[in-house]
Amino acid sequence: MIRERRIKSGCTARNGCATGGDAAVGMWHWGRERKGDAALAMRQRGCRDNVAVARRQGRCGERGVATLPRQSETGCWGEDVATTVRAALNGRTGWERLVRAACAVSLLVVIVMAVAMPVRLLAREREPNAVFAERRARLAAQLNGPVVLFGYTGKENSSPSYVFNQEENFYYLTGHNEEGAALLVVPAGASEKGWKGPAEILFLPPRDLAEERWNGPRMGPTDPGIAARTGFATVEPFAALKERLNDLAKNYADVYTVLPQKDDTGYPHAREWSDWVRQAAPGLKQHDAAAAIGAMRQIKSPGEIALLTKAIELSVDAHLAAMHLVHPGLYEYQVAAKMVEIHGYGGSEAEAYAPIVGTGLDSTVLHFNELNAQIQDGDVVLLDVGAQYAGYTADITRTLPANGHFTARQREIYEIVLGAQNAVLAAMKPGVTLGRSGPNSLFQIAFNYMNTHGADREGRPLGRYFIHGLGHHIGLDVHDAGDPNRPLEAGMVVTDEPGLYLPEEKIGVRIEDDVLITPTGYKLLTARLPRTVAEIEALMASPVQADPVSHPEPKQERPASPSAPAPAPATPPVRPPSVPPQSTVPMGPPPPTPGE
Repeated sequence: MIRERRIKSGCTARNGCATGGDAAVGMWHWGRERKGDAALAMRQRGCRDNVAVARRQGRCGERGVATLPRQSETGCWGEDVATTVRAALNGRTGWERLVRAACAVSLLVVIVMAVAMPVRLLAREREPNAVFAERRARLAAQLNGPVVLFGYTGKENSSPSYVFNQEENFYYLTGHNEEGAALLVVPAGASEKGWKGPAEILFLPPRDLAEERWNGPRMGPTDPGIAARTGFATVEPFAALKERLNDLAKNYADVYTVLPQKDDTGYPHAREWSDWVRQAAPGLKQHDAAAAIGAMRQIKSPGEIALLTKAIELSVDAHLAAMHLVHPGLYEYQVAAKMVEIHGYGGSEAEAYAPIVGTGLDSTVLHFNELNAQIQDGDVVLLDVGAQYAGYTADITRTLPANGHFTARQREIYEIVLGAQNAVLAAMKPGVTLGRSGPNSLFQIAFNYMNTHGADREGRPLGRYFIHGLGHHIGLDVHDAGDPNRPLEAGMVVTDEPGLYLPEEKIGVRIEDDVLITPTGYKLLTARLPRTVAEIEALMASPVQADPVSHPEPKQERPASPSAPAPAPATPPVRPPSVPPQSTVPMGPPPPTPGE
């Protein structure tokens, strides 16, 4: 799946970030309902620049409530100060006037301090520093040498829409979501080998105040309180890392880092930093730490499960809205746009992957993301759309009848896929695997079910149309770290996503849910989202519910039967399809698989 990253230049209207006025009211109207909403919106989107906007545009003049002052040219702040002091001195007795004056002065001091002090808002929720420290200690205990890891630099992509999101292994061990950092962890007993430094060090780049005018404040190695904020007793400038590595080379022959792999794609992060370590400390032999970190990442902490659940709940909200929205005449991109909007409004900082919305023949293309086709009466529409929340990703798929009613053939294929998914759920517990083979293979359960139920037009079994893996781990990456052949354990969160794709019939059905493995079985984290034919058709026929983002006009009444003429589009298309008619789209080689 394609990952989106935080826009370096700050906020845009597209993010749904709070406006300056709302931010000011939200931050300073103590005890009022808008405080939580505005602060949450700012915190979750990392919109640091809105603080400055809030200072410029904050509303003032409400009596009895502390507000951010505007710039002096408005006269608002000065007028309110004078009004407050006059009101304070207007008491009935000298004592009352004194008390009121003291309160007024205290209020003014708070306002002045708020304006003078830099305001820092967390970009997103995160687990406590102690959780990350415990992970580093566990990793150090597993490896027999120092560990050096590097975060992303923020320059991996030059696109204006680039949204920064930390390298997953680095974030898992540090919780640090800013650019240009590095981590050094030294195993226990290092002092006995002559190492005189600390057991772990976080390296940060020096602050660039000019750059921060554009992209917001960053942490620096010499900031007051930096140890408490990062959870590292020792924080040093990044430039000190080379000397530290050379000191380690006097006592250790090996170092662990993330090494490049043959199938790496995108920016060569691992290769770049592996080369850097080789040049900085040529005496150190490098070993790959990815497998050890990946094995740790497979078992989710309670905090990770809570963040994953928030991503899943936002994704379920979007899918429910899509079930009310989908009807013939809409375009694929319109459905995707509404789902993305609901994610962002609820606090998602990015999509977990590029939204997949495919109608008709497009439903049989596993990672279809052109989103140009118009939904036709009689189509099935496959929606594979998930949110990212605080770095953690959901992955959910539903397949809907465009007009609200499955045809007999669509219903047959759908219920075969659902039967396979239910058979897998019934077997999910610690000890089974997602792998394609072996006595405890969940994949084999799904394949055998679909291969023994129904047939294609030629009378052949349907197993040939199950063309991807059964599922994968989710977490900081939508295809999270994890060996599919490793037996499942309590605390793992995986997908269950069987599917059948029949291009000659223009029917693609995938049903994907997110599942937490428990000590005795499983918990379906997506249980709120309908799965059965009856549930989906009933929801699509029910009155349109107002979503939390807007109150759109009700969709047009669905045709009485699949053969009825499609209604006119509820929303005029904003751009014509740029792909050939569906009947002429070549299938080509098999697309990437969503389950592996």
